[in-house]
Amino acid sequence: MTNPIRQTLGAVTLVVRNYDEAIAYFTQVLGFTLVEDTDLGGGKRWVLVRPPGAVETCLLLAQAVTPEQQARVGNQTGGRVFLFLHTDDFWRDYHALRARGVHFVEAPRAESYGTVAVFEDIYRNRWDLLQWKPAEA
Repeated sequence: MTNPIRQTLGAVTLVVRNYDEAIAYFTQVLGFTLVEDTDLGGGKRWVLVRPPGAVETCLLLAQAVTPEQQARVGNQTGGRVFLFLHTDDFWRDYHALRARGVHFVEAPRAESYGTVAVFEDIYRNRWDLLQWKPAEA
């Protein structure tokens, strides 16, 4: 019998205007942890952040260099929700994020799957703040 394959996403790249601006926003406003900030030379850095409680998946903050990359900052998905921030307490995190100036583009709503609201980050990428509804026994 073979062992089942186990894979995880290690990082998702987010194109940003400026490393330091992005680090400040993600750590101070969204409350993420700075996992790594390594100078790679030539103006490039390896910058990883992740939400509190996350174990494996990180955001890789990649500073836009070319005009094509700069045009993608804030529009990596053509205006659709790009990232999904799961929480164990929607209202705690919703109020904390609002208090730190996060812009929610809609009011929270109850869906069949849980409580959700869309917010925009510093670059206007859209995120879902989502608390899954507990599974019924």
